[in-house]
Amino acid sequence: MMMLKKTSRTFYIPISRLESGLKEAVASAYLCMRAIDEIEDHEELADDLKVELLNGVHDAFQSSDAITETQKRLSPYRDVLPAVTMRLDEWALLCPATVNPVVYRYIAMMAKQMAEWVHEGWNIRTEEDLDRYTYSVAGMVGEMLSEIWFWYDGTETDHTKAVAFGRGLQAVNILRNRAEDLKRGVNFYPEGWGMKEMLQYTRRNLKTADSYILELKGGPALEFCKIPLTLAHATVKLIAAGGNKLTREAVMKLVGSIN
Repeated sequence: MMMLKKTSRTFYIPISRLESGLKEAVASAYLCMRAIDEIEDHEELADDLKVELLNGVHDAFQSSDAITETQKRLSPYRDVLPAVTMRLDEWALLCPATVNPVVYRYIAMMAKQMAEWVHEGWNIRTEEDLDRYTYSVAGMVGEMLSEIWFWYDGTETDHTKAVAFGRGLQAVNILRNRAEDLKRGVNFYPEGWGMKEMLQYTRRNLKTADSYILELKGGPALEFCKIPLTLAHATVKLIAAGGNKLTREAVMKLVGSIN
């Protein structure tokens, strides 16, 4: 939970409120995905090495011993990779055994698709490309969460809307990190798009995400999803008005206002 708090205040809050068992499953999944995201976004690693490491994670999580294979593939790079990535095996071990096939499958999928995006140089030209990218790094998280909710208490959800939930949150990140992404030579906006088009794309997906959580009939899934979605809507409103990032005080006030 300390690492979670360090890497994402947005997800630390809803994960910390989950019940035992479910908390470990979602924390494990989030930290594993954060670990591989740090490889994709690493400012010093060569793209060829990123591809090799991400494909290595994919292979490890498809093997019969994900923990040992992960350690073996990452240990030569402990001097360059951040702590959250080097402890990927610990995050994988945290996951309850009855749901780790779900979590491990999505970790493998995400790692493989991230490797493909690095190899392509994050070449996004059309809205369809943007949809593929936002699915690879976030939409499938929505799908995975839907499977975790079902594992935990039988909650059934619309997987298409779950993808939009993840996709909408990622679109907010793209808006927020625009300057940093361009600085490292990555442009996630389709050709001809500016702030206006990206805001429309983000709002459209967040609207579907609103519909997704309206269909949740209470319980931990609803309690979890309301927090990042509320913060996403507030961030979009702030960006549209010329701001960028919610203050800690604003975050706590918004969280406190959620019923």
